[in-house]
Amino acid sequence: MSTTRLLIERLRQDLISADPLPPPPSLPNIPLAPSRIFPRTPETESLYAREARHHTTALLGIGHVGTRYATEVVLQFQAELAVAHAAVDTLLPDDWAEKNGLLPLRSRVTAHREFLLRPDLGRRLDEPSLRRLEAEADKEIDVQPILADGLSAVACMKSGLLLLESFTAACKRRGLRVGTPVCARFARVWLEDEIGQTTRARVAAILLGERPGLGTGDGLSAYLVYEPRVGKTDGDRNMMSNIHARGLPPELAGDRLAVLAKAMIDQRTSGVTLDLSRLSAELGEAASRAPRQPQPRTRLVEVP
Repeated sequence: MSTTRLLIERLRQDLISADPLPPPPSLPNIPLAPSRIFPRTPETESLYAREARHHTTALLGIGHVGTRYATEVVLQFQAELAVAHAAVDTLLPDDWAEKNGLLPLRSRVTAHREFLLRPDLGRRLDEPSLRRLEAEADKEIDVQPILADGLSAVACMKSGLLLLESFTAACKRRGLRVGTPVCARFARVWLEDEIGQTTRARVAAILLGERPGLGTGDGLSAYLVYEPRVGKTDGDRNMMSNIHARGLPPELAGDRLAVLAKAMIDQRTSGVTLDLSRLSAELGEAASRAPRQPQPRTRLVEVP
């Protein structure tokens, strides 16, 4: 051993002897962890997780095998993620609107990838659509209904027409004049501003596919705004989401949206200044600020 190493070792020993470490504390007797922990069963399930699952769609108390998720959990997650991806990737066919009796419109987006990367282009109509809207749509109306693909063309094609029909009928029952129903492709929420401004509507309502969640690719959202015009903000709008068969049924949602439209016209405002306190009987939980019940999760896979 070199002289330098001997000096360092002697110095280390002198320091240790001058300030020795205290003896280690005695450790309690800790039982060994089981080698395998299986997915939840009625006997092993956490009571907290069991109760919490009634108040959220989050995955709680899912169990595991060793340090990994159980196979059933992984497969369910992958299936739900695939549903969301498929909804975003689905395109609304070019002729779908006309086949269903709607006036076809399109935003300034030219391709699906551009739609995902440039939300600003989805907020304005292209020139041919603007000219067609000016030429063919009814003007000076109370409500302008707009069906759109948004981030889920699946939702638009699956429940969109039912929601549009329900909303239109409910508005007419309340004495509101409803404009020409249109369908916008590659649409973002703010597209309703230009459409409503062009038709000189008192209220514009866009019903579009919402951003998919795990296992939910067919949900619709509705955004309503009073005196629509380019430049309105999200604070000027009222929104209702989670519209699908397992959430808020389209028939019920259409009636509630008509209540909102009528309230906007009566109060001459929308968004954060709209008073919903007197509409609780008609809007139900939509008029309150309390958390709503979560939708039930659909099992997409079964592991034998």
